[in-house]
This record gives sequence, structure tokens and C-alpha cells, in this order.
Amino acid sequence: MTDLLYQLDSYLKDFDAVVTLINEADRAVVLDRSAFYPGGGGQPCDTGTLQFGGTVYPVTKVRKSPEGSWHTLGGDSPLPSVSSPARGNINWENRYKLMRTHSALHILCGVIFRDYGAQVTGGDMEPLAGRMDFEFETLTKDLISVIEEAVNREVAMSRPIRVKILPREEAFKIPDLIRTKINLLPPGILEVRTVEIEGLDLQADGGTHVHNTSEVGHIRIADYKSKGKINKRIYIEMNPQGN
Repeated sequence: MTDLLYQLDSYLKDFDAVVTLINEADRAVVLDRSAFYPGGGGQPCDTGTLQFGGTVYPVTKVRKSPEGSWHTLGGDSPLPSVSSPARGNINWENRYKLMRTHSALHILCGVIFRDYGAQVTGGDMEPLAGRMDFEFETLTKDLISVIEEAVNREVAMSRPIRVKILPREEAFKIPDLIRTKINLLPPGILEVRTVEIEGLDLQADGGTHVHNTSEVGHIRIADYKSKGKINKRIYIEMNPQGN
């Protein structure tokens, strides 16, 4: 298995590792440790580079598997061998935008759950834009304005965002830990990673986040639409400059 360095340090940009598995057909390698996020929960995987000796390979895709995280290598240079040392580098500009976006969606989720008790039914994101679906019966333009004001108050409050990894039994003692309509955590997972926005939100989550809500910057609700009788979609966008 791959030691997932991003789980406790989402600000780690560079790391050293060793190749443990190779898939020549896919031009992919598994590393013993990695700061690359492999995608999941609506958050895309990281990209960047892996350097083996004097050769630098673009990392075009990262995916989870039972063996660990597979890193797909671009280019046509010969693949490294098992036990080769590697130096990894994350595409930080893209990663940080996704961190801000993911944290913004948690702020939105926290506000809506606190103020309206609505659960999440789906979500997706790209750098500085995302959408989240909620169990809302009715959404109006006026209510959207109220929600937008509320989420930006939480940004301005500079709430710390903390990550913990807890034993499954301990984690599931936390009320409302799962904010999605369907519990997506397989029974075989023995440890649960939680993300807490202090004073606002606490839930199970595997993605990368900023350290403080102030880093998210202004959140704009760009659009909203009905996806069913009790399913409403909210779209958010953020300023590239973070203000």
C-alpha cells in the first residue's frame, strides 16, 4: 500500500519515494509513499512530475487501487524499475485551487446542514468551481442570496480547518459524520479521516483542504437549478486571486 502523505499534510509539494510496482502496459508505477491525491469524492486527481535519476516524467493521472496509488507516466522514456528512488513534485497551482474549492464546498455544506438540515446527494468540482446537490424541496433567488451571505460570513470568520484520522468505531460515534444521503464508506475501512471546520462542520472526507476558511476567498453562488422534486443543485465559483 501507498503511504498517502496528503492525508495529514495537504501543503506538501515535494516528496521522496521508492517504486514498489510497475504496470508497463499502462505506463504506471506504484510508490511506497505519495503526496499525489488519487481522485475521489468529486475531487480530481493531482498532476505533476516524478523524477528518476536525470529523467523527469509528467504524471498525467493518479488512481487508487488495492495495491496502492498508481501514477501514470507521460512521455516515451523507458520506465524505471522496482526499487528505483523517485522525487515527486505536485502541480501546486492546480492543487491549491482544488483545496480552496473543496473547503468552499464544505463551508456551503456546513451552512446548509446547520441552517436547513439538508443532506448532500451529490457533488463535483474543478479548480475554483464546483457544484453540490442537496435535499431541498424549494430554492428561490432570495434564499440563494441568504445562503451566499451566510457562507461568506464563515469565510470572513477565519475558522481553522483541521484533519484527523480516527479508528472507525470512534469516528462513527460523531453525530452526523456522514453528510451524504448514502454512506459511501465501505465496511472494510478501519480508519476514517475527518475534516473539521471549527465551529461549523465536521464530517468524513478524503480530499485536500486549506488550513483556514479565510484562504478560500469570496464564494459566489453562480447558479442553481432543480434536479428533482427534493433535489436541488447549487453552483459555486471563487476568485482566482483568493479575495
